Amino acid sequence: MPSAAAKTALPPHVFTPPIGLVDQGRAFVAETAQWFAANGLHIAIALAAGILLVAALLFLQKLAERLCRDDAALVDWRTIVGRIAARTSFWFLVIVAARLVDGYADAPPLLDKTIGFLFTVALTFQAAIWVRELVLGFVEHRAGMTDQDHGALASATGIIRFLVSFTLFSLALVLVLGNLGVNVTGLIAGLGVGGIAIGLAAQGIFKDLFAALAIIFDRPFRKGDSIKWNGISGSIEAIGLKTTRIRSVTGEQVVVGNAHMLEKELYNLARLDRRRMILSIGVTYYTSEDVCERIPDMLRTLVAGVPRCKVVRVGMTGFGDSSLDYELQFDVASSNYNEVFDARSQVCLAILRAFNQAGIEFAFPTQTTITADPSGRGIMPYPEVRHGDANSAATPVEHEVSDETAP
Repeated sequence: MPSAAAKTALPPHVFTPPIGLVDQGRAFVAETAQWFAANGLHIAIALAAGILLVAALLFLQKLAERLCRDDAALVDWRTIVGRIAARTSFWFLVIVAARLVDGYADAPPLLDKTIGFLFTVALTFQAAIWVRELVLGFVEHRAGMTDQDHGALASATGIIRFLVSFTLFSLALVLVLGNLGVNVTGLIAGLGVGGIAIGLAAQGIFKDLFAALAIIFDRPFRKGDSIKWNGISGSIEAIGLKTTRIRSVTGEQVVVGNAHMLEKELYNLARLDRRRMILSIGVTYYTSEDVCERIPDMLRTLVAGVPRCKVVRVGMTGFGDSSLDYELQFDVASSNYNEVFDARSQVCLAILRAFNQAGIEFAFPTQTTITADPSGRGIMPYPEVRHGDANSAATPVEHEVSDETAP
């Protein structure tokens, strides 16, 4: 016959809880029942106070959300506070209320320890959520991002949100495990080694990512800005996580890494309130002195007659190989290059029209050949022709000679 021990033995597939855990559970139930029986009035008052406290906390949360609405054109501190209030969990408010009324109700030690543990866990993860919203809000506030900018850098901000969330919740998990008595030294070491390995493997990606962060904070350019970079002139078409796309003036799209984009000197032409134009003008050497003296005033008057144009300086700059050289510098008060181009064209046409009316000739490259005798004096470039020379087709030239040298 089977023994009594064999009769009471459980099948091997039935889970047998540890003796300590069962005892703790029984003790918890017994203490809680005894506490309810001995402190009924205090418990009722504590529950009422907890409900009122949760209601008050919910009211404050809704008030913060209403006062700090997320509908502003730019992200400001009111918006950040509203986001933090909106991300506050209802269960966290319940745990906070329970923790606050725990001491008043004189809860048993095991129940007090349980509420304290739940409060620590809830506070740790809720603090991670708050810090995440604060960091992301600060990034958007510091960048001064509008809706257009946020759309242009949506991929970059998405990666930032992922990295911040991963870091904060990893720290929260480590803190919770440490509070439970788990040895987290090996876990922290593993996370550190894994982070170093990932960083070395993807250092190029992270380099461009941090360059995208620099673009967010420093704002050297935005989508739609006209720039000049490394010999390329065009407009910013898109700003991504790893690359920036430039639509050049000749039509092709140039894709440049964000890190490489910030390593070289960049000219942002979209933030100009004016553009300076420089024209070089040359007139012929046959122009009289009086006309040359009047040319600067004439140019000032012509530029003043074109809208949005203002003369900076104008004057004669030197003597060229085949021209008297003038330089005209004037500003066009516009950031739109098409308007600047049209204004320069109008100035050029006005100069051409005025010079033609005044009979002033523009110089062009010319060359004059002068024949000289052995002493260096210039002589006629053709031989002398005597009277009655039938073989000559040129016009006769008469020379006056003295009696002493006459034949």
